[in-house]
Amino acid sequence: MPQGAVRDRLIAALDFATLAEAEAMALRLKGRVGMVKVGLELLHAEGPEAVRRLTVAGHRVFCDCKLHDIPNTVAGAARALTATGLAMFNVHAGGGAAMMRAAKEAADEAARAAGLAPPLVVGVTVLTSLDQDDLGALGVGRPLDEQVADLARLAQQAGLDGVVASAHEIACVRQACGRDFRIVTPGIRPSGAGADDQKRTMTPREAIAGGADYLVVGRPITRAADPPAAADAIVREMAS
Repeated sequence: MPQGAVRDRLIAALDFATLAEAEAMALRLKGRVGMVKVGLELLHAEGPEAVRRLTVAGHRVFCDCKLHDIPNTVAGAARALTATGLAMFNVHAGGGAAMMRAAKEAADEAARAAGLAPPLVVGVTVLTSLDQDDLGALGVGRPLDEQVADLARLAQQAGLDGVVASAHEIACVRQACGRDFRIVTPGIRPSGAGADDQKRTMTPREAIAGGADYLVVGRPITRAADPPAAADAIVREMAS
C-alpha cells in the first residue's frame, strides 16, 4: 500500500493543555498524519474552539470527547460538535443504543443543515487502560473480548460508523460486525517504545496487519525529539 494511503490512517493525539501548543504541534505534523486528535484535556481547557481552529487551519480533526449522557443531551452535543467541521467524534457505547442513535442522527442532520460532510461517529468499547481484572472490579464477569464484541454489535445496530477498540480485539469486532465497520485503535506503541499507562498495546505493524482502519498515537510522536520524523517512522512501520 502506498505510504500516502497509510499516512491517512494515522491519527496524532494532541494531548496538550493549551491550544497554542496543540496548534504548533499540528503545524509541525501537517502532511505527516491523516488526522489530529483533540482529547478531553484540550477540549476542557479551550472548548470547541480548539476543534474549530484546527479545522479552519486545514487539519482533519477527531474529537475524542467520549460523550456519555441521556440521548437528548448527547444529541445536542453532537450537533454542536458537528458545526465545528470536525471529521470524527466518539461516544461511549456503554451509553446504550438510543444514545448512540441520537448522536449519529443529530450529527447527520446538523451536517446537512450546514452543508458539511457528516462526521464519522464511533463508539468507545473498553478503554485500553483496562484489563480483565479491571472489568471484574466493575462487575463485568465475562471475557473482555466478548464485552467488546457485544458493544460493537450494539454500536453497529444503532447506526454508528465504527468503534474504538484495542488492537487485541480487532478480530472479534471484525467477526461480529464485518469488514466495512471502521475500527479506531488506540494503545499503539512503536517497536521498542514503552507502554506508559496503556495495558493492551500493539505495534503499528501488528495493528494494521490485524485489520485496524485508524491508529491513534500520542506520546511516541508528540514527545519525540523530532515529531515529524517519529510520525514518518510509524508510517513506514505501518506500510511494511
